[in-house]
Amino acid sequence: MSRINNAAFDDLNAEQRAAVEHGLEPLLVIAGAGSGKTKTLSCRVAHLVANGADPSRILLLTFSRRAASEMIARVGKVMAGDVRIPWAGTFHAIGARLLRELAPVIGIDPDFTIHDRSDSADLMGMVRQELGVATGAKRFPMKGTCLAIYSRVVNADESVADALAAAFPWCREWEAELKRLFAAYVEAKQKQNVLDYDDLLWLWAEAMNEPALAQEVDARFDHVLVDEYQDTNKLQARILLAMKPDGRGVTVVGDDAQSIYSFRAADVRNILEFPKAFTPAARLVTLEQNYRSTAPILAASNAVIDLAQERFTKNLRTTRSGGAAPKLVSVRDEAGQAAYVAECVLEARERGVALTQQAILFRAADFSAPVELELAKRDIPFVKFGGLKFLEAAHVKDFLSVLRWAQNGGDRIAGFRTLQLVPGVGPARAARILDAMDENGAYGIVRNTAPPAGAGEAWEALKDMLGAMAKAPAWPSDLDLAARWYAPLMNERYDDARVRMGDIEQMQRIGSTFASRTSFLTDLTLDPPNSTSDESGPAFKDDDYLILSTIHSAKGQEWKNVFVLNVVDGCMPSDLGAGSSAELEEERRLLYVAMTRAKDELHIITPQRFYHTQQQRNGDKHVYAIRSRFLPSSILPKFEETSWAAGEGVGDFASRGPLPKIDLAAKARSRFS
Repeated sequence: MSRINNAAFDDLNAEQRAAVEHGLEPLLVIAGAGSGKTKTLSCRVAHLVANGADPSRILLLTFSRRAASEMIARVGKVMAGDVRIPWAGTFHAIGARLLRELAPVIGIDPDFTIHDRSDSADLMGMVRQELGVATGAKRFPMKGTCLAIYSRVVNADESVADALAAAFPWCREWEAELKRLFAAYVEAKQKQNVLDYDDLLWLWAEAMNEPALAQEVDARFDHVLVDEYQDTNKLQARILLAMKPDGRGVTVVGDDAQSIYSFRAADVRNILEFPKAFTPAARLVTLEQNYRSTAPILAASNAVIDLAQERFTKNLRTTRSGGAAPKLVSVRDEAGQAAYVAECVLEARERGVALTQQAILFRAADFSAPVELELAKRDIPFVKFGGLKFLEAAHVKDFLSVLRWAQNGGDRIAGFRTLQLVPGVGPARAARILDAMDENGAYGIVRNTAPPAGAGEAWEALKDMLGAMAKAPAWPSDLDLAARWYAPLMNERYDDARVRMGDIEQMQRIGSTFASRTSFLTDLTLDPPNSTSDESGPAFKDDDYLILSTIHSAKGQEWKNVFVLNVVDGCMPSDLGAGSSAELEEERRLLYVAMTRAKDELHIITPQRFYHTQQQRNGDKHVYAIRSRFLPSSILPKFEETSWAAGEGVGDFASRGPLPKIDLAAKARSRFS
């Protein structure tokens, strides 16, 4: 181990070291919240390399490019130098790369382009309209719902009937029509030489069903390491087991207690049943030392997850002594909740806790609306995670459509959008132009079409741009060509074009770091930037701002001071998440994930009532709530129960001792006697 910076191993605890130094037999590492999962996995990679493993024969699968980059950076620190692991990335990115290499033997064109979710929905909508399935007397699912059903069928590896019964029961009467729609959607993708996100996994999994192909991929990698295994779906688990059926060289890391993505078809059974997938069973190493939270916060979090029906047994422990018990705060309503949060945030800031070290977490994005209004009123800057994504912004989609159409003239969605950027070209005209597709791709279509009335200089400029792109590849000059053509059109379309141009310039900078147009379009589609100039928040005078986030977006993060909103039945668990035992268990895990984001202070807030926009039968527009069933009386001693009302500061009634009892009703009756 001479190549390793041994100092990086000195503070590994016994369980971490056992995982790092494990041999080649299959290994499952159950990594509790805040237990040093990333450090353990990166040290294991470094240990393998230091002991002779070829970095180019290590496959590291993650759920975000950021996670892969962080892992590689940590490996470099442990190795005291740069270590290149060429096969590190997300399942989808690795799938795209393998499919391009295997394309000649699996019947696809290696120059395929990849549709993001929005483009996939547009193509689904186009096929939906062509088939006429929505012309009946009853309401047929919209394109987004159709795509969601299709995606569920693929990723959950189940039939249309099962997907409808499990997740879309209101669409069951359309089973036959949906099957016909999905078949036509697949045919349209193949005709246009495009893949969607789901294809990247499904085609990979199907290829691994062929023993010779599975052996070919298996032979490339001596070690396969998977991060966040609890978030895998059935396809991803099938891929892993087909590649490494004996489990030799396989390490998976995750935490069943943090499995919260079933809406993406993630299946907690994958991690629960992983040890039994091999003979002999995979070794299980449990990381229980928490390095994040205080003992009282950890005790309360453990108490919540201890009530789960099925899990790997673990009891997180910490060496952090002291700290206050998490507060279970009862407030009158959502307005009271917002005021409580704002006052506590400001009070903590006065104690030296920066706003960036404080977070407000919620089950659904709309739960934070009253808090956002209160923060704005008090001039507290904040950034909210979980909104418009980079690739969903109209100007970004415009720009990328130009590049995608130049890359693949058969991509009808990209061509349809690009053509409609030209003045005088509407949907019908764009469709007729695309019908004239020839072997010369996008350039051939435009070259052989007379300029539409009203197109002005834009049509000739489009022809010149596509002609230049069709010549010998000159990346990244394609980015400049596309930007120069699009800029005047964007000025006509958007009042804030100057601001939006910043995103185009950002893409030019990002694109210049890629070797080709293909790699740029693939990577940007599979792992786009998080924000756009439209939603990146206010221009703060300093770098201090509060964090607002859905719990799903907060996974993997940590803050000193955490507030969890609306911990009442109907919100957590949500009404939509209480239909089955499995759904309830995931809602419990969601609360656990929220609680374990806190390092020093935790506030669980339970509004007593919510304002309802619809008139109730008794005339009261308030819906009354009860504390979440995940906080039964048996575990309340783990919390400091308090109540709070506006004007009371950050203190509470309960902390000042019992209140005197007053019969106000009797006083009211006697007032005029």
